[in-house]
Amino acid sequence: MGITLDLSRPATELTAALVDVRSVSGEEVALADAVERALRACPELVVQRIGNVVLARTELGLDRRVVLAGHLDTVPVADNLPSRLADGRLHGCGSSDMKSGVALQLRSAYLVGTGQLRPATDLTWIYYDCEEVEAFRNGLNRLAAEQPELLRGDLAILLEPTDSAVEGGCQGTMRAELTLAGRRAHSARSWLGVNAIHLAAPVLQRLAEYQAREVTVDGLTYREGLNAVGITGGVAGNVVPDRCVVTVNYRFAPDLDEAGAEAHLRSVFDGFELAVVDSAPSARPGLDQPLVRQAVAALGEGRVAAKLGWTDVARFAGLGIPALNFSPGDPNLAHRVDESVELAAIERCERALLAFLAGD
Repeated sequence: MGITLDLSRPATELTAALVDVRSVSGEEVALADAVERALRACPELVVQRIGNVVLARTELGLDRRVVLAGHLDTVPVADNLPSRLADGRLHGCGSSDMKSGVALQLRSAYLVGTGQLRPATDLTWIYYDCEEVEAFRNGLNRLAAEQPELLRGDLAILLEPTDSAVEGGCQGTMRAELTLAGRRAHSARSWLGVNAIHLAAPVLQRLAEYQAREVTVDGLTYREGLNAVGITGGVAGNVVPDRCVVTVNYRFAPDLDEAGAEAHLRSVFDGFELAVVDSAPSARPGLDQPLVRQAVAALGEGRVAAKLGWTDVARFAGLGIPALNFSPGDPNLAHRVDESVELAAIERCERALLAFLAGD
């Protein structure tokens, strides 16, 4: 029969039940099965399963649609299962990132799907796999590429941890490798070679002197960053190395697309061999849209901050859908051994989300 999720229980209790189902990236099948079974029991929902992605929709014929998305997977367990309660907090792997957010998704789906809450818009709920690993495995990424019509809506809310705040859009991220080529020689006769690691000094100097931009987009200020995140080189203890690679990470504001971000990197490191090895787009917050403003008013009491990291809101932005981040989880506790979420925060966010969905 498998795991049973009782969606009639409060979101705090549902969060604990979700945390207790181990779902490390690539191992989400048991939780996806439980989510699918629970949603199929809601008569007013249309439920679809694609791999380990579970979707539920209303088809009420309303003129607008809100999408609520959240990932089922967690980072590897670090001796922090099963969940436990202490001092008003629920502790356990995934409690903050992002099973407390998934609990809010499931509670709203249950109340709408059983006729206990009449939504102001049509709704889509997406529960997806493999967010914490390589992008090509990400379930939402696959949907956006292969079946983008399933993501369509007028607003998307990603239930990533925001510590109960509303965060708009997200910064993009780009990793690039700078390769320095020298000439190998015996270190006892180093004058016969060219040390590639020494050639990296100007790259590091440019990074040390770099002044990161602060950019305002739709009234939100995004602070960029450009940093060396790795350096490799060296052959043996008695060899002058002929190759050194400096890896840099650029976090860029949503006034730039990926092409613009790459052009900026190439201007900073003009004269050096540079190759982009990984990239994810930024997302504008879309605060000029009426439905987005309504969400900010209901979920954040009119307050919204810039999302300084990257999240899957960028998948929606790529489809022209404005997106916000909102969840009770604390991002500062994500992935930690002592990961936890405040029960009172779950309750506050549940009330705010249900009020918004009802149009109150």
